[in-house]
Amino acid sequence: FCTHAVETAIQQHGRLDVLVNAAGIIVRADALGTSDEQWQRVMNVNVNGVFYMSRAAIGPMKQQGYGVIVNFGSIWGSVGAAGVVAYCASKGAVHQITRAMALDHARDGIRINAVCPGEVNTPMLASERSQPVTAELMQRIAESVPAGRLAEPVEIARVVLFLASDAASYMTGAMVNVDAGYTAR
Repeated sequence: FCTHAVETAIQQHGRLDVLVNAAGIIVRADALGTSDEQWQRVMNVNVNGVFYMSRAAIGPMKQQGYGVIVNFGSIWGSVGAAGVVAYCASKGAVHQITRAMALDHARDGIRINAVCPGEVNTPMLASERSQPVTAELMQRIAESVPAGRLAEPVEIARVVLFLASDAASYMTGAMVNVDAGYTAR
């Protein structure tokens, strides 16, 4: 699938300059509550997807001497969080894939970075919760952020756009936290 997707993009556009690996899922459970199937599903989407899509894109990018890959990590890949062990582990793996591939391909003209969001107002924030998602729950989540609010998706998209642009031409292997100060504590 990944090689086909890259080949299709090149056929339609003549080259592949930017890949954004944004697919991600979450399972809200600790280790004892995470089934083998849930663990594998999270790893397949969050880790294997990043690896296989990146690997498929790197060849053509290397051949053209230029490319940018932006992976979606998470602050939870760096600091961890209770009750989401598979998600935290998967995002930690994404961070290390990003760093290792960035080092492997810096001299090939390929920049590889990760945007690491905190709490963002998306369906994932409310997904698979053991308690109903109420305005009160969303307010408690927002209050856990130093800025006192959730990020909007466009705020994360702006950072992705920056990382994909030539404005970030000297950045590779970076984990860019977009968390309104959450990890500054």
